[in-house]
Amino acid sequence: MHHLENIQKLFRRNFVESPLLETYEAGNIMLPAGRLVACDPLLTNNMKPFVTDFPKGSFPVNIHRERDSGCIAYVEIVFSSAEVKNWKMATTEGQITEDLKDGEIFGYPVESGMGCFMDAETQDDLNRLEIKLFRRKGDDFMGIYEEFFHGYFFDSAGAANQYAFLKPDENKHGNICAFETGYGEGFYASYIGFDEAGRPVKVVSEFIEILTD
Repeated sequence: MHHLENIQKLFRRNFVESPLLETYEAGNIMLPAGRLVACDPLLTNNMKPFVTDFPKGSFPVNIHRERDSGCIAYVEIVFSSAEVKNWKMATTEGQITEDLKDGEIFGYPVESGMGCFMDAETQDDLNRLEIKLFRRKGDDFMGIYEEFFHGYFFDSAGAANQYAFLKPDENKHGNICAFETGYGEGFYASYIGFDEAGRPVKVVSEFIEILTD
């Protein structure tokens, strides 16, 4: 579980202090039900939420980029300013960390080069949007990335953004925080930091492991 130990060192404070990382305040994610999903939104449209109950509401998201490559190494949601007392690998229903062999992780596969955080309710909204667009466009439907995600990641001049906040249903509060995942495809874990009372303080998805001393 060396990844967990490394996460604990990097994110033990309210800020990440590493010469190998640069941090950006990306914006806020809205979780209407507090049931957090992490997935490749183009690959797993029915990903189970983490078993941890998260607060409902709007919370800041920090993007941590590897300085040398400029690639996103970590994405962090902050729920409170409380001190983190312990960390656990984030799991979904039926996943037991004690069953993992050394070096194994629970996480989600990425094939599109993009991952995301969103509420389980928002995942349902995204699935409904895809069906709606398909029914409307028929043979002209180019897929949910081209029809929905693409415009958020490329501006009118063709410049690419590494992350974006998207709303699959403008009539609802929930949104998606989507982002590039490290060097691209892979299988990625998330980790949750808890306060002394067992409440989640932050959750971090790791895409590039930045080693600490």
